[in-house]
Amino acid sequence: MSMKEDLLKKISDKSIVAGVVGLGYVGLPLAVDKALAGFKTIGFDVQQSKVDMVNAGKNYIGDVVDGDLQKLVKEGSFSATTDFSKVCDVDFIAICVPTPLDSHQEPDISYVRDSATAISKYLKKGTMVVLESTTYPGTTEELIKPILEKGSGLKCGEDFYLGFSPERVDPGNKEYKTKNTPKVVGACSVDGAECISAMYRAVLDGAVYTVSSPAVAEMEKILENTYRNINIGLVNELTRLCNKMGISMWEVIEAAKTKPYGFQAFYPGPGLGGHCIPLDPYYLTWKAREYDFHTTLIENSMVINDSQPAYCVERAMHILNTHKKAINGAKILILGVSYKNDIDDYRESPAIRVIKELHKVGANVDYYDPWVNEFHNMYGESGTSIPKLTADIVKSYDLVMVTAAHSNVDYKLVQQNAKAIFDTKNVMKNITPRDNIEVL
Repeated sequence: MSMKEDLLKKISDKSIVAGVVGLGYVGLPLAVDKALAGFKTIGFDVQQSKVDMVNAGKNYIGDVVDGDLQKLVKEGSFSATTDFSKVCDVDFIAICVPTPLDSHQEPDISYVRDSATAISKYLKKGTMVVLESTTYPGTTEELIKPILEKGSGLKCGEDFYLGFSPERVDPGNKEYKTKNTPKVVGACSVDGAECISAMYRAVLDGAVYTVSSPAVAEMEKILENTYRNINIGLVNELTRLCNKMGISMWEVIEAAKTKPYGFQAFYPGPGLGGHCIPLDPYYLTWKAREYDFHTTLIENSMVINDSQPAYCVERAMHILNTHKKAINGAKILILGVSYKNDIDDYRESPAIRVIKELHKVGANVDYYDPWVNEFHNMYGESGTSIPKLTADIVKSYDLVMVTAAHSNVDYKLVQQNAKAIFDTKNVMKNITPRDNIEVL
């Protein structure tokens, strides 16, 4: 029996042992779904704290159902470890580790490289390896493949299969989760693509779309998020123009949405946040330089979006000026530091960058976020939320800035007690009167 036939049979009878490296926002939901589908699953992570929580059945990811994790751990179908020697026990392993930017805004693929190196030492013949972390086109074949072959002594396509399947995770999305979101798969061989696709079909409800190579799948993921980056950049730039012209960009968008074809609504805000959209275009522009190609349109949108926090601070300065108050020494309350509404994820949050810009001009800044009690980011910034929002607390600030559209904030209380409000998310659009509210 060939390796392909053997793997397809194992997938069919659910005898595959699945592994997931990285138990974060992408990896833990994927691991849970594999176990729920009937595959014994092992999660790998270098953080002992995460491993301990998983093995205790304690969930820390919003998109995972607490009861599912507890049930799987109790019955022994899902466990976690920091011991990568257990890679030799798995037949399928997905790499779901962070791919951030370094201090020079260049790709930091150290987590991917380290994971591949750790896997290579224990990789056995007949294993499927899939990279899910967002990265530049060519990573799977140019970086991962040589590491796995050198460390294991095995040959890709003959002794093991290697592919790329981009993660598609939208934290807080009520409709689309890992389980029901369509999957794209590209592999280094036709047989590898067939086996890896079959594994995902056995786990997920969403369709699986197979492409001709890992590079196509890698570029597809970059396209998804660069598309959003560029369109948000367009809207942010037009918002600045509309402000000068005395036009509401929010009203313009609502009008444009009435067209039933050829238009998709994107909205302005204090900047871009999250684990993909603000980062992925940098991966592409970095790789493009290798081909002496300048991604002008993409880079321009990045400039606009990256400068949006500073622009919001400039607007805040003008608002304070109308109240005869200097921003230097002003007391400002930020409402929301997560990167989107109703989640506890503050990775690359534009609100935190707004806070940083406010500090630069001498403002005294506090924040309130019912989802994020405290934050610590890679740039050394940190903060702790005020415990509750009351009328007296709101009255004590010179300006309240809304930077995340959380649904569990009492915006009417804010409007009734704030001296001035700068709503960068238009979340207070139905709150009246509006004398003290200015919208981005």
